[in-house]
Amino acid sequence: MESSTSSDQNELTASGTPTSSVSSPYRRTYSDISGLSHRFDVQSFYNRPSNTNVLSGHEEDLSEDAVEPKDSVDGGDGEDHDQDSDIDSAEDAELEMMRERFAKLLLGEDMSGSGKGVCTAVTVSNAITNLYATVFGQSLRLQPLSTEKKDLWKREMNCFMSICDYIVEVIPRSLGNNVEITETKLRSDILMNLPALRKLDNMLMEILDSFTENEFWYVERGSSSMHSNNDGRDSGSFRKVVVQRKDEKWWLPVPCVPAEGLSEDERKNLRHKRDCANQIHKAALAINDSTLNDMDIPDSYLTTLPKSGKASVGDVIYKQLCTAEKFYPDQLLDILKISSEHEALELADKVEASLVTWRRKTGGLTHSRSSWDMMKDMGGEAGNDKNHILAARARSLLFCLKQRYPELSQTSLDICKIQYNRDVGKAVLESYSRVLEGLAYNVVSWIDDVLYVDRTVRNRDD
Repeated sequence: MESSTSSDQNELTASGTPTSSVSSPYRRTYSDISGLSHRFDVQSFYNRPSNTNVLSGHEEDLSEDAVEPKDSVDGGDGEDHDQDSDIDSAEDAELEMMRERFAKLLLGEDMSGSGKGVCTAVTVSNAITNLYATVFGQSLRLQPLSTEKKDLWKREMNCFMSICDYIVEVIPRSLGNNVEITETKLRSDILMNLPALRKLDNMLMEILDSFTENEFWYVERGSSSMHSNNDGRDSGSFRKVVVQRKDEKWWLPVPCVPAEGLSEDERKNLRHKRDCANQIHKAALAINDSTLNDMDIPDSYLTTLPKSGKASVGDVIYKQLCTAEKFYPDQLLDILKISSEHEALELADKVEASLVTWRRKTGGLTHSRSSWDMMKDMGGEAGNDKNHILAARARSLLFCLKQRYPELSQTSLDICKIQYNRDVGKAVLESYSRVLEGLAYNVVSWIDDVLYVDRTVRNRDD
């Protein structure tokens, strides 16, 4: 029995492994939907070690999904026998599913077995991204998740997070008398960031769960229900508001409010939830950026860089970066008049390429840099070297650009880092923070849509 436990733990690690290509899942807010996730009996196959209870935030969730067999009162009841048979069949199917996922993890998503699959870090990153798309890909409005999807998210994320319980670092400890021993503890980046991400995850679930009794409702675009909702409330007065909304995302349902608008308490409540979701988004973004900054810059990316940073950003931006005594990135973005997200992403790729080029010329590029080094670059231009100043200003411009376009896709450098990353712990932190960042941004956007409709209705009545 003990020998099977170790094997089953490994099988859980492989749950949700996708079969999609490496480059597809790197958008911050959405990914191709994967149907790889199914329910399984965690308690039967997942036993946590006693010395890794530091990240115990996800332990209590596991017991909720445990399936406990019930003793038969009658001893020979036919219904109980049928139920036991159903449970056995379900467990056999779940065990087979776990074996399949474990195989996909070991094969690196290469089902031919020829050894051409991706590494474990990329496989886990893809699995978390596709799990997010499976659970939240069809969530397009402010409402609680279904119990089935919520259990699915908790259960499988607990399995992915359990990988980090075994990622440790060795530290020396002195016992005196020139005697020194080594101990192991959870790696510092995981110890600091993973509990924070679990907390952000729970906060987002609480925000979604709170949308049960609302004064607003949703209708599908172009449907007959746009005239009235299920409660019989007339939404015909809302039809003019629909025309005024941007139609970039035509697939989203349309929020509706009463003809007199939302009550003051409802507006106050929505603004409070929006502020909370916005803070969650910023926190997840900070963890994601920090994790990406700590990843190595692949040589394949460095070989594509031009010899000069000026060649990347162009004459207009380069002149602003090197001639102004005081550099204001917001003003430069206003001058550039970016009209679309595509243009913003193209600019981000160019600025990031020039940033890496200038850092290489200063001799300060060591593939990866700590978040503290990045903040020192943004905080001042202490170096007398022109390349130091240009790198610091390019970094501040890139940061401002990402703040102005929070839904911006991953840059070419970020995608390259994720694709060539071999650190499983960083892969878990990056993918987990990325999907939470996307979910938080969606919540903020959905609340903004409702508040926009409410404001439009009230202004029209005035």
